[in-house]
Amino acid sequence: MILSHRPHGSGHPYRYDLDQRVPPVPLAGERFEIRVQAETTVTHVRVEFDDGRVVQAGIVEPHDMIRDHGPQPAARTADGHLAAAAESAGDTTGTQVWVAAAASTHRQHYWIVATTPDGEEVELGDHEIDPACWQNDAGTLTVTGNPDRVDTQSVQWLVNTKGPIRVRFKLRLDPGQHVTGLGERYESVDHRGEQLDCVVFEQYKHQGSRTYLPAPMAVVVGGDHWGFHIDTSRRTWFDIGATDPNSIIVEAETDPDNPTLELGLWDGPPAAIIKEFLDRTGRPKPAPSWVFEPWMSSNEWNTQQRVEQETSRTISENIPAGVVVIEAWSDESTFTAFRDATYDTNPNGEPHTLDDFAFDPDGAWPDPAAMIKRLHDQGIRVLLWQIPLIPTDPATNNSQTEADLKALQRLGYCVREADGSAYTNRSWWFPGAMIPDFTNPAARQWWGAKRRYLLDELGIDGFKTDGGEHLWGHDLQFSDGTRGAETNNRFPNLYAQTYHELMADTGIDGITFSRSGFAGASAVPCHWAGDEDSTWEGFRASIRAGLNAALVGVIYWGWDLAGFSGEAPDAELYLRSAAMATFCPIMQYHSEYNHHRQPSNDRTPWNIAQRTGDPAVIDTYRNFAQLRHRLVPYLHEQANKAVLNARPLMRPLFIDHPDDPETWSVPLQYQLGDDLLVAPITQPDQTEIRVYLPEGQWIDCHNRQEHTGPAWITRTVPLHEIAVYKHADASRLLDNVFHPPQPAQPGRK
Repeated sequence: MILSHRPHGSGHPYRYDLDQRVPPVPLAGERFEIRVQAETTVTHVRVEFDDGRVVQAGIVEPHDMIRDHGPQPAARTADGHLAAAAESAGDTTGTQVWVAAAASTHRQHYWIVATTPDGEEVELGDHEIDPACWQNDAGTLTVTGNPDRVDTQSVQWLVNTKGPIRVRFKLRLDPGQHVTGLGERYESVDHRGEQLDCVVFEQYKHQGSRTYLPAPMAVVVGGDHWGFHIDTSRRTWFDIGATDPNSIIVEAETDPDNPTLELGLWDGPPAAIIKEFLDRTGRPKPAPSWVFEPWMSSNEWNTQQRVEQETSRTISENIPAGVVVIEAWSDESTFTAFRDATYDTNPNGEPHTLDDFAFDPDGAWPDPAAMIKRLHDQGIRVLLWQIPLIPTDPATNNSQTEADLKALQRLGYCVREADGSAYTNRSWWFPGAMIPDFTNPAARQWWGAKRRYLLDELGIDGFKTDGGEHLWGHDLQFSDGTRGAETNNRFPNLYAQTYHELMADTGIDGITFSRSGFAGASAVPCHWAGDEDSTWEGFRASIRAGLNAALVGVIYWGWDLAGFSGEAPDAELYLRSAAMATFCPIMQYHSEYNHHRQPSNDRTPWNIAQRTGDPAVIDTYRNFAQLRHRLVPYLHEQANKAVLNARPLMRPLFIDHPDDPETWSVPLQYQLGDDLLVAPITQPDQTEIRVYLPEGQWIDCHNRQEHTGPAWITRTVPLHEIAVYKHADASRLLDNVFHPPQPAQPGRK
């Protein structure tokens, strides 16, 4: 490499790369930057424009560039983000060149020329700039529902020679109204005053305003309640009263060949808005009742012996468990074969059957079929981990992986770059891997067939469909004729759908457990909140994520209770988190790979008890897990109701009480179904909580005290409890959940 310059960079949605144009599409007449990376031997760089301008550039060392220019401010240009500032980061190999110039008012070309010490010139180009400007009446904004909420004078279109590439408009926002939703969001439940965007992105821990599961849909609560949905899978941005306190400013990318955007605007209470949204994007799919049993998982459990050791321990401790997620089962190359199994390579990428594999009796997985049967006999379902890619690293791949990579390209089943070459993953996780094109039904069938024996012959119950955020770049090509701008956000739903099609074809009533998604994700249950540290703030962020996800229709949702990364949580955080997880749709503990270092970072109750020196952790967790087991019939009943009526299972209080302003004082309280109100403790060293009870008759589920709402109740909450209340006329399925009948004592009648 003498020079590197990519006008659109890597496609990272939040970062300007060191060798890209900033912004990629400048506004006509405004200044922009041309960034170049060059080998250290380069002494001079110049940029030549087709209008005769020549701009000389000096050399800037990468560390100086990062220090001096740091995070870029958000810019309202063709690439400016209303939601977030771009970051200056990336590969810092070689030297860095910046050229600043003013954009022409018309399309133009430029060439980059570098000079080496011996006077040789190296040219890179040509590159095209197509500047844009804001215009009125360049496209069509179609409004269904109440058009009076749109400020028609605010509608503008960003246009270059290709056509309108973005639209901007305002929605009227009244004082005191709260704006919620926009997908799984971690920072708040009320987004008023914030700037957010909708793009599927993997933010490893500390998600902030970024999310794995966005949706361009919001519920506006207060006064005359209403909501909206931007009917697009392209990127959207929302300035929610931050710039103009009386407006939601919306920007959305558009197709220049078909510059239309459909905006759904509905009046009504929050539950009605959610129903409208799900009627438009796809109704939720029910999941089997066993998803409500306690789950167990750890990335350290990478042998059959370890999995069976941990499940046997939970049974011996009399701790209910209904699901085990096995992450570290595969070779992490094919994601279809158990690690250290031997088998012949299928040179054309055809699927294997169970008989094709030989399992070493002294190996990591000596008999997976027997293991799964034993787990099933113990009442434990099994999910296996997946990721939607094929690695391209010859140092770790085996011959089957290489054959699958060749088949993926030969059959046309991979996502492609604009020039037709195979797209390779640009993100930090499995870099360079190839991605299957799940818009292609044949590719989905091929991908599923390679995993069919896991269902048909081994009898697993579903898949943890991790990842799904690996597509960067507007110009990626897909089999259905779409480009990355339209389909990158769709990809995680298509990924999970591929596995649901496989399970339906095999007759398995199974699930996927996905980290990422987009509008319509509720049709491919279930989901979890992604990666987070074991901290109190991570705990609070996860609750907010679950409540926001519920607003876009995600019914079956969970999180890694007490966090999965970093140091193991202390006993207090672990038990407060376990108490809350007992009362959310999916109750799961999980922990990150720790390279088998000691002490173990497993989130099993016995490991936390050992790490903290508090043996009571096991007893307290057991009580929560047993309570959870008794809750399963109620949760299944309420989830089935949620599927039919689109009212979330775990939901903010304002869903049922939209006209009660006090509900906004307790954003981390929530209802679980129609009959339970949950108030988790989310701060350390807290033994007392102030609970708000909305209108109605409420009964404390532990001490059976009755209260008439609206009312504020102060309650002492020991570590073995959580503040939870039920309606006085609650479902009979709750009758014996909190106070189960005690077995008769011998000799007593």
